[in-house]
Parts: sequence; structure tokens; C-alpha cells
Amino acid sequence: MSWDIILFNSSEKINSIEDMDEHQLVPTNFCTILESHFGNIIKDDNHREIKGKDFSIDYFLDKELVSNKMLSIYGENGFFELVVLARKNSWQIFDTGNDQMVDLETTANNGYENFQKYLRKTLKS
Repeated sequence: MSWDIILFNSSEKINSIEDMDEHQLVPTNFCTILESHFGNIIKDDNHREIKGKDFSIDYFLDKELVSNKMLSIYGENGFFELVVLARKNSWQIFDTGNDQMVDLETTANNGYENFQKYLRKTLKS
């Protein structure tokens, strides 16, 4: 199972998904930026897998510019690599592990532990 996050490119700070102003979202070619940032990417038709040290990140190619991009992370290091990229590009991250926007300056408060608890519970059932 993966830990899913959503990258957003917005001209305003998003405090919560519920209060987000969709008119402030900026269409972006996330896939091109991801491919130029990460060195080891496995390509299979429209699926991409970024392979890194102790992590992988899955996503699918978009046919047009989009204002947000869902990524599936395997391994916490992948999250921190995405935080570096988000800071560089002024992106924002929504963490599905805790249903909150990520404070890119205080990344220790992320939903990885919540995701791990959910995973352990699911695997026990």
C-alpha cells in the first residue's frame, strides 16, 4: 500500500482543502519537472516510478497541464525528497495520511505515522 500525497501549484497559500480558492490554482507540467529533478525513473507507457534510496514514488503522466498531482509514495524518504522539490518550485503538499496541508518548514509533522498505523491495522485484518 502507498502513502498518497497531492502536489498543488497555487498562487496563494492553501490552509485547507475545504477553503481552497480554485481560481488561484496554476496549471503546471508536474511530470516534466519530476523527470528533470529525479535521475532514476522507470517508464512504462503512461506510468512512471521514481526509484530512490529507500523509496519509490509512482504517478501517471498527464496529457495536459494540471494544477495538482497525486503521487503514491513507498518509503518516508520519498516524502522528504518531494518536500525539497516543492520548496524549489513553490508548490504545496496535501498529506492524505493526516488530511492536512504540509508545513514545508516543519515536515516532521506529516502523516507517515498515521499511514503506518493504518497499514498495520489493515494487514492484521
